[in-house]
Amino acid sequence: MPRPTIVLVHGAWADTSSWNPVASSLQGRGYDVLGPPNPLRGLATDAPYLASFLAQRTSGPVVLVGHSYGGFVVTNAAAGDVRALVYVDAFIPDEGETVFQILGGSGSALAVADPTTVLDIVGYPGAPDGDAEAFLKPATVHDAFAPDLLEDDRRLIAFSQRPITLSANATPSGPPAWRTLPSWSVIGTEDRVIPADTKRRMSSRAGATVTEVAGSHVSMLSRPEATLDAILAAVGAVG
Repeated sequence: MPRPTIVLVHGAWADTSSWNPVASSLQGRGYDVLGPPNPLRGLATDAPYLASFLAQRTSGPVVLVGHSYGGFVVTNAAAGDVRALVYVDAFIPDEGETVFQILGGSGSALAVADPTTVLDIVGYPGAPDGDAEAFLKPATVHDAFAPDLLEDDRRLIAFSQRPITLSANATPSGPPAWRTLPSWSVIGTEDRVIPADTKRRMSSRAGATVTEVAGSHVSMLSRPEATLDAILAAVGAVG
């Protein structure tokens, strides 16, 4: 069997560069690595986009990796040649669950009574009634999203972030691919966006092989070795 292609799917308030340390290490080991853009518009758009990307840009086995909201997308897009799933500080939703539902009551820094205290809510052209884009306030990036990165890196995240729609966070997930595929989960224990206990619960439900690391919501940037090891374990299991 040929070596799997490794596809890295970013989450909200990010782009493909959030995978740079991991991608560079994988490429240095000779793996084919792809980083598709995630539209961040909701599963009705994002999952079909990723499925189309996989169908057209890969051949042979695939290990599909998702960070944060990217976990929703890979859970709903994995099909065909996808052989394994790796979740990195990610949602691992069951059918019918939403981001808002999973975070509600979890202690997440984003699950607050007034979202405008942590997010900047901005309208966008062509938005469905009631929808808007959500940006992280700079203080939220510094204090909750990426507190274990260097200050200059946190400022760059605040500067370059790509917003997610509110509707994307309220869209129910479909039948989960993790029911039929082996999965791995990297849990940053200092995560203030998706608290560690919430990730542990989702990982256990999915039967995922778990690695815990003392990292924030972006542990693939602050502690990339843990994510790299999980991906290589998945590759080894399916290759």
